Amino acid sequence: MNRKQPALKPPQTGSQLRPMELKFLDAVCDVPFYRDKIVDGQAPIITKSEVAKDFPESFMSAATASALDTGAAQIVFSTGTNHARMALIRPPLFLLKSYYSIWEAHPVIGESFRRGIPRVSITTRLATDHVIRVNSEAGSNEHRSSRWLDSRTLYINRVLDPADWTNADVAKMVEEITQARQTVGGYHLDCSANHLAHLLLRAYIPAPDSIVNAYEMMPANTRRFIEHRLNRSVVDLFGSTELGYMFYSDNSPSYVPYLEDMDVELAPIAGSRGVYTLVISSIRNRFMPLIRYRTGDCVLTEDGTADPSRIVKFVGREPELLSGPGVLTAHGELDEIVADHAPAVFLYRLGVTDREAQLAYTTFSGDPLSSEVSLKLSAALSELTGLPVTTEHRYRIDIGKSGKYRWLCDERTDIAP
Repeated sequence: MNRKQPALKPPQTGSQLRPMELKFLDAVCDVPFYRDKIVDGQAPIITKSEVAKDFPESFMSAATASALDTGAAQIVFSTGTNHARMALIRPPLFLLKSYYSIWEAHPVIGESFRRGIPRVSITTRLATDHVIRVNSEAGSNEHRSSRWLDSRTLYINRVLDPADWTNADVAKMVEEITQARQTVGGYHLDCSANHLAHLLLRAYIPAPDSIVNAYEMMPANTRRFIEHRLNRSVVDLFGSTELGYMFYSDNSPSYVPYLEDMDVELAPIAGSRGVYTLVISSIRNRFMPLIRYRTGDCVLTEDGTADPSRIVKFVGREPELLSGPGVLTAHGELDEIVADHAPAVFLYRLGVTDREAQLAYTTFSGDPLSSEVSLKLSAALSELTGLPVTTEHRYRIDIGKSGKYRWLCDERTDIAP
């Protein structure tokens, strides 16, 4: 991959003003947060740290305060990435309803939604714990598992790190998938990709009618492994806890926008190889409208332009951009190198010090890469990042506290584990 490496500059803060449509202005006219930010109908780009400051008072309009009192809105926390969890105000089941809406509308897998098949979700324990807590607070006394979020969605993972699953844990999850499938003769599999791959390495599961990855960037090797094992294509849904789902993949080369009550911009990240970050204006959640909100999610477009309809790849998070000599590298760019040179690699983590970097990795088989493959992978990663990179085989890479895997551990920064 011969890409020109531009001079490294600080990521663009995006303070430029932009005039907003009337529907967005009307939605925030009573929200304290925007009183000093939107002037003459023009809005700046806002960041997560700005949104967090003085929360929840900064979003406490009269309508939102009333909704919190009646239960029409609730204060919740995002289930977390490898960075700080975000507090937000939203209606109950906001994200789930957004998921169902895009699932039903999807041109490829929408039929499975309309048949009423159950959705089985294998993702982080933190997400499962959230479902259990929601049911407990609601005082649900239905004769079924507390891990059913509603009548058709069941969360099955109850362990932080899939590497710690016992045989009994695996058997229980397979049993629950089988039972869910028997209700209407099919099921929809919702997954964090690496969690699902762990399960497929341990057990056979019935083939799902459809598969969705809706939680984070899916590594190419993991996608290939899952699709081969289950003989199904994986559909990507992209969104966030605070915004709902915004894009999906189908059979077309670009991601398809699903932007009801939303607008999207792409802001360039200076010092990158044409990577953009999403800037979203959304009034979908009327209790916490976000105008020109820099999500921190990074993308590449088909032609390198800032056209949101030409997004071809989500490549990770802005706080996890790797800074090398003269260039910023996104997770998706490094993942492409790993997939091209070492398709046997399963999990990996790049450790970076002041002088060098090392890619620790596991494989689907458990066997280390050959010396030849390791050397070629190291050379390609060194060329990409501008750092000297070596590789080291591991039999295990631990998951983060959030229940998600970190691809980058950079000792030069203050990113917390």
